[in-house]
Amino acid sequence: MFLMINDFDYFDLEIKVFPLVSDGGFFSPNKPLEWSTNNIADELVAIVIIFGGILVAFSKTKDEDEYISKIRMESLIWATYVNYGVLILAILFVFDLSFFNVLIYNMFTVLLFFIVRFHYVLYKSKKVIEDE
Repeated sequence: MFLMINDFDYFDLEIKVFPLVSDGGFFSPNKPLEWSTNNIADELVAIVIIFGGILVAFSKTKDEDEYISKIRMESLIWATYVNYGVLILAILFVFDLSFFNVLIYNMFTVLLFFIVRFHYVLYKSKKVIEDE
């Protein structure tokens, strides 16, 4: 995310790719369904963030039971609501290329919101049990 925020290309991984969709229309040098060269660093970073987030979010806890499954489900629902709430606010108040950046970050925030809320509620519930 740091690289995306600062618009900095850290890796130089230019390889031939086969794009299904092109963004430039008829006059673009990268035609759809034709081999072209692209830096795939941002795609690799996004895939690593998504897989890492899924592993952290959905790996079993040490004492997985029905209560933790309930917390997990409620946290996922809450994260989805918050994520779409942020997206609606962005649709209303963010414009142009900044909106595109918000959409990119929005791909990852549902996992981030879920992980933060799940572990917070889990911590809070364990603290209540320890206090009793």
